[in-house]
Amino acid sequence: MTGLPDSIRVFQRGWLSSNNVLLVSSEQSVLIDSGYVSHAEQTLALVRHALGERPLDRILNSHLHSDHCGGNAILQAHYGSHTAIPLAEADKVRRWDVDALSFKATGQRCDRFSFDGTLVPGDELTLAGMTWQVLGAPGHDPASVIFYCPQHRLLLSADALWENGFGVIFPELDGASGFAEAAATLDLIAGLDVRLVVPGHGRPFTDVAGALQRARSRLAYLSADPLRNAQNALKVLLKFLLLERQRIALDEVATLLLAMPVFAAANRNHLQQTPQALAAWAVQQLVIAGAAKIEGEYLLNHEL
Repeated sequence: MTGLPDSIRVFQRGWLSSNNVLLVSSEQSVLIDSGYVSHAEQTLALVRHALGERPLDRILNSHLHSDHCGGNAILQAHYGSHTAIPLAEADKVRRWDVDALSFKATGQRCDRFSFDGTLVPGDELTLAGMTWQVLGAPGHDPASVIFYCPQHRLLLSADALWENGFGVIFPELDGASGFAEAAATLDLIAGLDVRLVVPGHGRPFTDVAGALQRARSRLAYLSADPLRNAQNALKVLLKFLLLERQRIALDEVATLLLAMPVFAAANRNHLQQTPQALAAWAVQQLVIAGAAKIEGEYLLNHEL
């Protein structure tokens, strides 16, 4: 990919699975983020094709949302890869606390995996012969980290910054602080000398100033009325379910939403409507946006 050193490959995966970044040198191979569990076989195939007979020595997770760590288990089983996760998530993974981890809360799946080390903001890592800084990037997720290589002015931004926005500010749904942290993360990124950003979703991009401007505008819009963030989260969660299942019976949408603790929190703190009314609203919004369509009694995934 243009602008990337030869030792770095980006597998751009869409939205159900996060992008995967493979860094390879003569000493080791490292994968940053591993996609969603339903794409795990594909993730393994991509890595095997890229590495050939070489092992995958390490896995690093920017954060532990299911679309970033769902391939960990299959990669560990195949390669025995040393795996590092954000320190704040260590006890949850050690106990595999499905209530504390985000998978159950969002109605998503993740096969159980283990870890061997942790990532702490301030760490410096040598990956593919380059020095990378581990930086804290709360907002979308309190424990999230991003990776910055000053030598090549590269930023692996996970869901802290996309070309057009950022990931859902989940802490705000449950009444915790997230907007201020997201703003501080954008300020942190603005203070770095970045030439190329590889986001957690979407294509790599070089217009960092433009992306930051759009992200700040989006954050200002959401934080001005937290109801907007909750509504956005509702649409995103339903779209994720559609991406995974491709089709959902319309009369099951409310039940699926009710099964998500994060939806219950968002409804209690912000939305304050019946699940049926919110399900109908979310369906309508996805159809209007062209992200879904209705055929008979089913809601179908649709890509523009």
